[in-house]
Amino acid sequence: MDLGITGKWALVGGASKGLGWGCAQALACEGVNVVMVARGAEALQAAAARLRATVGAGVQVLPVAADITTPEGRAAALGVAGGPGKDFDIVVTNAGGPPPGDFRDWDREAWIKAVDANMLTPIELIKATVDGMAARGFGRIVNITSSAVKAPIDILGLSNGARSGLTGFVAGVARSKLAAQGVTLNNLLPGKFDTDRIAATIGAAAQKSGKSVDEIRRVQQAQIPAGRFGTPEEFGAICAFLCSTQAAYINGQNLLADGGAYPGTF
Repeated sequence: MDLGITGKWALVGGASKGLGWGCAQALACEGVNVVMVARGAEALQAAAARLRATVGAGVQVLPVAADITTPEGRAAALGVAGGPGKDFDIVVTNAGGPPPGDFRDWDREAWIKAVDANMLTPIELIKATVDGMAARGFGRIVNITSSAVKAPIDILGLSNGARSGLTGFVAGVARSKLAAQGVTLNNLLPGKFDTDRIAATIGAAAQKSGKSVDEIRRVQQAQIPAGRFGTPEEFGAICAFLCSTQAAYINGQNLLADGGAYPGTF
């Protein structure tokens, strides 16, 4: 299927690895010019080189080593495609989740940091790009949030709160006049995917429980109806479809990608 987005410009956060990498790769393979943003310059340059080798010279792959959660980082990223953000047709927001813990231990600074990264940063990126999208009659915003928005996890209170705030904001904006101007805003909610983040959480769980990493991994996979963790590549394919011309009638939605782990009907 031709997704109809060849030649478009996309900004992808956290693009050097994991789910952000999966999205950047899928979009570039569809002929989208991709601005890849991540904090680690070395890993980002390596990822960009790998992607260029995959897609060839016809697609622009531009790495920007910056912290997207800061005003300076956003300015650097948004200035690449003609700036400030006006020429981006697709924006995939993605920031690492805040640390787990007990809410009794989180002070105001911890909450502000979580809200800034996982709610306010996506809002700033949306604000900087949607009017240009509307003027051109096409735009796709995909926010990578978390399955915890749908089924909150007690030790992820910072993430539950900040991402739920973004979810409520997007629900309103998606139903504004932007919808009639060809701009869609959706949230993509990952469950457990085979990334560095889940490897770290499994390692921590193994150390805490005294069990092996392999045992923890097997137990967690057994709790997923699909019987496995997802891959960044299949997550990226879902993201690319949401950015397609065919997905123009999908708007204001929270799409779970969790292998069937969520037990509810709605």
